[in-house]
Amino acid sequence: MFHRDNRRRYYRCRQCGLVFIPPEQHLSAEDEKTRYDLHSNSSDDSGYRLFLSRLFAPLHERLKPGSCGLDFGSGPGPTLSVLFQEAGHTMKLYDHFYAPDSTVLNAHYDFITASEVVEHLHNPRMVLEKLWGCLKPQGYLGIMTKLVKNRDAFAGWHYIHDPTHVCFFSRETFSWLAEAWQAKLTFIGSDVMIFHKETIN
Repeated sequence: MFHRDNRRRYYRCRQCGLVFIPPEQHLSAEDEKTRYDLHSNSSDDSGYRLFLSRLFAPLHERLKPGSCGLDFGSGPGPTLSVLFQEAGHTMKLYDHFYAPDSTVLNAHYDFITASEVVEHLHNPRMVLEKLWGCLKPQGYLGIMTKLVKNRDAFAGWHYIHDPTHVCFFSRETFSWLAEAWQAKLTFIGSDVMIFHKETIN
């Protein structure tokens, strides 16, 4: 066990370093959506746009004009997709609760974004493998999420207090994924990761 508090138990994968909550401690889908419905993020919110620019800016500068992207986990107020559309790119949306058209996951994209969503995944490896498979050769997967630093910092971390957060990534976890995918990985700041699919696998 990696950590325990008065609400949940947290385990750490010995292979990739992912810290996770066991499934029996996950919220029901109804309770999870109730939490998300409380979010008030909007593309009209300049502060939210600035927050998302930490992922938008470095990913946009890597893209060819008119690229086609997927915003995975777009939420109740899609905004990251709006930023890319305003920059001349074409966007599709997928969200388990708010844009559940899974047919978009059968297409292939020049880039995929997942902002503040991977920490909510109940089966992170399966989902991330699916997204990686949706990328065209030379495509980019951009992720924004807070990172686990160490056990002591984790114990006092506000991020673990959100009951919808069920898995917690570290630099080690993303580096493990990059090696498995034979991808180039770039860490930007404290919470942005960009994978480049340099090979055709």
